[in-house]
Amino acid sequence: MRVGNAQYLSAKDFPETIPVFPLAGALLLPGGRMPLNIFEPRYLQMVDACIAGRRLIGMVQPRLDGALRDDGEPELCQVGCIGRITSMAETGDGRYLISLQGVCRFRVESEVAVRTPYRQCHILPFLGDLDTDAGTGEVDRAALLKAFRAYLEANELEADWESVSRADNATLVNALSMMAPYGPAEKQALLEAADLKTRAETLIAITEMSLARDGDDAGTRLQ
Repeated sequence: MRVGNAQYLSAKDFPETIPVFPLAGALLLPGGRMPLNIFEPRYLQMVDACIAGRRLIGMVQPRLDGALRDDGEPELCQVGCIGRITSMAETGDGRYLISLQGVCRFRVESEVAVRTPYRQCHILPFLGDLDTDAGTGEVDRAALLKAFRAYLEANELEADWESVSRADNATLVNALSMMAPYGPAEKQALLEAADLKTRAETLIAITEMSLARDGDDAGTRLQ
């Protein structure tokens, strides 16, 4: 996989330790793009260090059960996604506006005791994610688009169907997963799906449950 001017082909292309950015409800997937507004001082320092180094940040959610460390910081989910900073702009009020492109998922092996104000973890990259064609032919595209269309209609939304039709299966599944307005648990389930086919099936199932629940709620209100 190539991201910007960097190429990621094997484990040696990744550092053993990366800075992590815990953010609830945020889902970054391989190939996806995530804009971030950075304003907290420790994460401004993190971005400075990343830009001076390998430009890699580990996006990870706080643990879903709300568990905290002794210092009050949240415990982390075990699976996140490595993102490469592909653009950065400074604002007049001291913020950074950055864009991350997903490279591959990772498993947290351990958290490192560091003096930096931001957290760092030893990671194990999911190297299978580097094969961008893996599993694309197994996705039930018709079922995915049917669920997507039903969601849009139920919420009176529109889509750029020309762009959707041009997107390959991997782009489509990951983009829809990232933009889906679901909670942290659903986002983590989509992240941890074993492969692209499973992620598409998970997204369809979550969407169908959401539509059914919304339909039940509407029926209850009308009674």
